[in-house]
Amino acid sequence: MAVEKKTHPLIVSVSPHIKGEESVSRIMWTVNLALLPSFLMSLYYFGPRALFVTALCVITAVLSEYIFQKSLKKKITLSDGSAFLTGLLLGMNLPPSLPFYIPIAGSFMAIVITKQLFGGLGYNIFNPALIGRAFLLISWPKAMTIWKEPTAVFATLDAKTTATPLGILKEEGLGKLLEVFGDKANLYTQLLIGNRAGSLGETSVIALLLGAAFLLYRGYITWHIPFSFLGTVALVAWVFGGKGALFTGDPIIHLLSGGLILGAFFMATDYVTCPTIRKGQIIFGIGCGAITMLIRLKGGYPEGVMFAILLMNCFAPLIDRGVKTDLFGATKGQKK
Repeated sequence: MAVEKKTHPLIVSVSPHIKGEESVSRIMWTVNLALLPSFLMSLYYFGPRALFVTALCVITAVLSEYIFQKSLKKKITLSDGSAFLTGLLLGMNLPPSLPFYIPIAGSFMAIVITKQLFGGLGYNIFNPALIGRAFLLISWPKAMTIWKEPTAVFATLDAKTTATPLGILKEEGLGKLLEVFGDKANLYTQLLIGNRAGSLGETSVIALLLGAAFLLYRGYITWHIPFSFLGTVALVAWVFGGKGALFTGDPIIHLLSGGLILGAFFMATDYVTCPTIRKGQIIFGIGCGAITMLIRLKGGYPEGVMFAILLMNCFAPLIDRGVKTDLFGATKGQKK
């Protein structure tokens, strides 16, 4: 008598496809930990305002996810750390001088509209923190572009309003930027340590690179997106970033300024919204770098990292579909 074998359908879940001992929760909390050096530097330079803005973003993100899931009787997923990470990243992308209601609105947009309404973690099309920031920039453009000079640790004096290095470079040129910082050596130094105006978490390049190195060491991110992103920015800045002639631009200024390091290592590498195939990730990074520099050099904004990543998020599924891979065990030339 023959025994009928029962077959089970192959169920393919939405990305990220994480295997091995690592869990989504462990990865998310590790990324939060990797952002700690940059957050501490934001406290050093901007004092209580950094803590205030970031805390508002994180608390609103966590509460929004809890209330949304509770009201729809869905599984509560706060322990995975993704809501906390979204709030933290949003806070690190904001100026320190915002009134309380702006970070709250941004976190709500990031969690409820961008993440949960699309089905939760793994189903969102765009990076939630960047959508939250884009929403705030459109809704409160003046407040989102007022920058403060860094002050001493938890100083009580009000910091002076100033422009970011990229803003000075775009509006007044390299000569004015060097006049503000003295010379290129001091400019590079201040950009590295974070003693300049900007968003809370993007100022200290050294702190961000420490966290990025930790994630690369743990294997939570790979070099493909961030290095192709940074390499494209450097190349375009060198070729087209100078005045009057090709190959006279300063790529170091563009690499160390704005939200490039934060975006390249911590947001463009988001598992859900970037391509999953390595070749596709390189294309994704090149696209992010090219759009960033197009906006910086020719657009109306001095910064372009946020817009570049969001635009490339749209193309991530198409890139994955277009970059074919060899089937396991297939003959030469046979493609998926």
